[in-house]
Amino acid sequence: MTKDKEFEKKNFENLNDICEECKQEDKSVFQNLILTGFKICKSCRISKTIFPI
Repeated sequence: MTKDKEFEKKNFENLNDICEECKQEDKSVFQNLILTGFKICKSCRISKTIFPI
């Protein structure tokens, strides 16, 4: 049972609100992680939609 708790604790540490593109903290990062599977903020998501390269 302690291994399960340690595993969950490590997974929750990775769920911070820091964008992987611009490295800024934003609360929309977690929302986009749930919606798209990527840890990007709202502004980076919009820029990737407009300029997909």
